[in-house]
Amino acid sequence: MFKETVFSFSESAFPKNATVIADPDVPCRGVLIYLHGGGLLYGTRDDLPELHKTMFTERGFAVIALDYPFAPLATIKEILADIASSVNAYLSGAIPPFDGKLPYFLFGRSSGAYLSMMTALDPSLARKPSGVLSYDGYGFLTDFWYNHPASYYTSLPPVPESIFKTLPKELHCEGPLESHYSAYVYARQTGKWLSLIFPDREKYFYASYSLRPVFHYPVPLFTAHASGDPDVPFTEYLSLVERYDPVRFVFAGAKHD
Repeated sequence: MFKETVFSFSESAFPKNATVIADPDVPCRGVLIYLHGGGLLYGTRDDLPELHKTMFTERGFAVIALDYPFAPLATIKEILADIASSVNAYLSGAIPPFDGKLPYFLFGRSSGAYLSMMTALDPSLARKPSGVLSYDGYGFLTDFWYNHPASYYTSLPPVPESIFKTLPKELHCEGPLESHYSAYVYARQTGKWLSLIFPDREKYFYASYSLRPVFHYPVPLFTAHASGDPDVPFTEYLSLVERYDPVRFVFAGAKHD
């Protein structure tokens, strides 16, 4: 049976933790570093379903679920740098009970999958991951779906820009649905999502923070996606598959995450 412990990053400039999930009765043969979803605007590291926790830990994999700061207070550059710092903390043995020598994989859902795929490319990592697991992920490989109003979200009650005045004014890593989800709905209703995470010209975003310049993915990649995903279109997934030919699992349904 798995157990969960919380590790605090004492050197962080803002409150940041990781939840370590492991079965003490099963020899550990690898580590999954998990990044939650939420469009970089909301979410929590503790959102991984019990099914996943049980299946991974029973098979000898520990999970380290990371915090990371949210946009728009943090830019995508700052978010990715923070995640790389956390991964390097694992590799240095700073996250108990690990010495950093076990194989590790980056694992994310939705925006967490995007962050995982981008982090694996970061040259500042002390050691590359042994692979990446992308659930409902994306690399901004296709156009329009993220920078134009999204039909699924425009069908919801409109959210005003003033929603951001209700959010914390300092960097933070906890974004509950009740307080933060509306910020993501606003971003997708207005097509302003990209400008909230990258306050510069789009062409610079594509060059540095998308998978568009990456024609060969450097580590093994597993991908899962729903054919009728209302949030991240299946065409984005197909572009990812065509480019990298990953191991894949497709669910025939209209669900995200």
